[in-house]
Amino acid sequence: MSAPTVYDVAEQAGVSIATVSRVYRNPESVRAGTRAKVMAAARTLGYVPSGSARGLASRTTRVLGLCFPDYADPDAEDPDGESDGAPDGSELMLYSDEIIRGMERAARRRGYALLIAASLAEGPENLVAEVAGRVDGFAVLSQTVPVEELEVIARRLPVVMLAGPREDASLDHLDHIEVANRDGELALTRHLIADHGLRRLAFVGSTPDSPDGEARFRGFQAAHREAGLPVSERPDVRAELTQAEGHRAVGELLAAGSAGERPEGIVFANDQMAVGALAALRRRGVRVPEDLAVVGFDGIPLGRLVTPALTTVRQPMRRLGEKAVELLVARLEDRKAEPVSVVLPVSVIRRRSCGCDDGSSDSVTYS
Repeated sequence: MSAPTVYDVAEQAGVSIATVSRVYRNPESVRAGTRAKVMAAARTLGYVPSGSARGLASRTTRVLGLCFPDYADPDAEDPDGESDGAPDGSELMLYSDEIIRGMERAARRRGYALLIAASLAEGPENLVAEVAGRVDGFAVLSQTVPVEELEVIARRLPVVMLAGPREDASLDHLDHIEVANRDGELALTRHLIADHGLRRLAFVGSTPDSPDGEARFRGFQAAHREAGLPVSERPDVRAELTQAEGHRAVGELLAAGSAGERPEGIVFANDQMAVGALAALRRRGVRVPEDLAVVGFDGIPLGRLVTPALTTVRQPMRRLGEKAVELLVARLEDRKAEPVSVVLPVSVIRRRSCGCDDGSSDSVTYS
């Protein structure tokens, strides 16, 4: 069966070929209703909009693709223009940057280039389709691409899902990589309770649709239940994964604490929020860790540069990228192999923000 063409999409959607082209090249120039019809037709047909895609079944591009959410933190700098000892944004290596570095390095070793796309707020469909049409294999971070879009792409080329559990049973046939989110958070919270004697811990989670954030909260809960301590059924605060949201969460928790007992420690679902919290607490005169412990998750380089250095769970972000390339190349060599699901280990990095000496670490390995 031959691959569907732009002509097929135009006929299915009842529009001209030029309109289909504009939907992919300049979507803002096409009315929303027409765009929706074209995209629905493309999904139904399994159309991949690229000249290179027409030969996808018989030749390769030697290019791999990566699509991830736009993790840019526009509020990473101090709201008052102060750096609080942290480096400028240009010096930061955040979560997606580390994955990209791992993928680029592994792809280059195998003779592939890497095509990268960050999804934007207005929707990733057109961008994802453009990337998918120019690559031999595609890595997608969790919660980036709608399930129906992934199903269309997976008909034409290998797809690896990164981070978080598989989001839908229909994607069980795809290769999948995640890290030990729950067990890493369990080990970190257990450390705060058992080694530092903290009993009143607050958890600042991500939005409910984040599978990684929810897994980390389950680890937080498990440590409390293991120690016989009460724990809420939901995070104390939910926030976006930015430094500005870390500022906001601190204000909310301290305001709630003024009416009762303030938490002895705050566990954040990621490092960016925790870094924002450190600045907010310093501004309020709250000493970390003497008055309040603060910990994060991810292990971004910024965490060791702030004051105090941040205790965290380090996940192997570069290894995620490297493993994605390994699985894509293996899948290109054998499209009929059974799907692979990999859980990568994490490490608890104990630094000053929880009261430990900087640099000590406790490896936590799960598979």
